Amino acid sequence: MASSAASSSSIVWRLLFVFMSFFQGTTLVSGATTFTFTNRCGGTVWPGVLANAGSPALDTTGFALVSGESRSLSAPPGWSGRFWARTGCAFDSDAGSGKCATGDCGTGEAECHGAGAAPPATLIEFTLAGAGAPKQDDYYDVSLVDGYNVPVVVEAAGCPATGCAADLDERCPPELRATGGSGCRSACEAFGRPEDCCSGPEFGSPGACRPSAYSQVFKAACPRAYSYAYDDATSTFTCSGSGAYSVTFCPRAGATLSSQKSSMDPTMPRPNDLDDSARLAADSWLASLATGETDAATTMTAASAFQAALAAATVVALLVSH
Repeated sequence: MASSAASSSSIVWRLLFVFMSFFQGTTLVSGATTFTFTNRCGGTVWPGVLANAGSPALDTTGFALVSGESRSLSAPPGWSGRFWARTGCAFDSDAGSGKCATGDCGTGEAECHGAGAAPPATLIEFTLAGAGAPKQDDYYDVSLVDGYNVPVVVEAAGCPATGCAADLDERCPPELRATGGSGCRSACEAFGRPEDCCSGPEFGSPGACRPSAYSQVFKAACPRAYSYAYDDATSTFTCSGSGAYSVTFCPRAGATLSSQKSSMDPTMPRPNDLDDSARLAADSWLASLATGETDAATTMTAASAFQAALAAATVVALLVSH
């Protein structure tokens, strides 16, 4: 009897060793956050990527995303930067003289190489939690401070959705319409007044700079997006431990942001639902591994499944050893 128990215990611990060896270097040490960009617009958009000072550049600083297509990028812990969509782009790869109708970064090509968006552009801004620091959250927002060019929604499983799902081109006051009729400028860009730009000694503080009639047009249409520089209270969101964000350009008509749950079409690519069972998550991860299609979102979910399996196996091992 003792020999049988010892044999069973040995088998369990060997299985634990195999599990730990299998997951080491994949599930548990990644720490990266995945951004999945999906284009639901009628034509191609060219997302731009700009890392803030002190943050490394991601795998690309700009790329084409045809209608219906998705692409994912990974960012390390502590990364901060912004994303936006460029529209109406035409690039000459030889001459480098291309240009975009909105959101152009001035490089003449798909890659932005550290340059930002020319307004008007809807901006998606992130500051990710650093590695190893407890009780840190990701911070994110969608900003209309530099104007608007496309609707966008940002989601993460179990965290607040934000963005601007409305078509502000239809609501844009005539004096804010961009040249050519594509995009809606901010009052700051259109008029350059300190009270609209929250600048200068008189208006350069949260207490002094107040919403204008123009910023309130933006706020009424997109209550969770930044409408002016100091619109922090209702426009900055936090998320803890997600590891995966969905950024959708031109979300389906009627999308709402009133809930932490996804308000988007269930067929659209999005981060894994962390409320799914650990068993199903692990099965999905293993199936993806077999076909080479794993991503950071799936990996993070599988990590939870593995931790649960490891704990259960440890308990079994202890019981058998006694």
